[in-house]
Amino acid sequence: MLLGLPACRTSLSPTGADATPGAGREALRRYSPTLLGPPPVDLAAALRLADAGDVAEPDGSEGEARVRGRTAELTARTALLIALGGDNSITCATAQGAGAGGLITLDAHFDLRDGVSNGSPVRRLVDDGLDPTRIVQIGIADFADSAAYAQRAADLGIRVITLDELRLRGAHDVIAEAREVAGRGGGGIHLDIDVDVCDRAVAPGCPASVPGGLQAWELRTLVRGVAADAGVLSADIVEVDAAADAADGRTVRLAALCVLELLAGLHRRKVTV
Repeated sequence: MLLGLPACRTSLSPTGADATPGAGREALRRYSPTLLGPPPVDLAAALRLADAGDVAEPDGSEGEARVRGRTAELTARTALLIALGGDNSITCATAQGAGAGGLITLDAHFDLRDGVSNGSPVRRLVDDGLDPTRIVQIGIADFADSAAYAQRAADLGIRVITLDELRLRGAHDVIAEAREVAGRGGGGIHLDIDVDVCDRAVAPGCPASVPGGLQAWELRTLVRGVAADAGVLSADIVEVDAAADAADGRTVRLAALCVLELLAGLHRRKVTV
């Protein structure tokens, strides 16, 4: 189930991320829903796909309440809810509405800031009761975060897998650990896909992306691998500013591919059970 969350008002930098849900849907039309296999699989035929539209005005306390309510309603009747942002502020209300007990982030940043912004969803979730020892942050990058937030993550017991560690170990090993750590205990897992984890050349439409981040194929591998876990009940795709993208729309198109990779992971559950 796809749900648009065009949040942008609490972003730390100017953004047109509210335009991205619509742009992402348009970009999806460029792609075939076919996995090559073998055997080839038409995901549109193999899965029941639906679009629940957008939550109007998702920013602020009232908007977040609407997001939590809509997310809870949809999660109860779908195998995987995909929230298409919007900025990273949507992660808090989406994960809460889905009843997440664990969190995996694909992000260059810790998102442990104080206050309410696109830089604070992980801290807000912890403050509201999410067990920090069930949080795994993948792709945290040098020169993108302060020492204070790195120390805060360590003090909380968050499992941080830096970009360097990810590349040293390889995606499949990291995916296995992340699924195990976030999946401990009750409740589902929420996957936060902040596309600014990617290299600036790959994701120029992400205000905070930096040179040296993930390549598109690396992000896609991580998304599909995490989504293959039946414990993953919800995911968000955030921090893409459609209004600031390259002329070829590469960042929005990568976000659309992340939707398809989530569906590929969902299909993998069906064929491996």
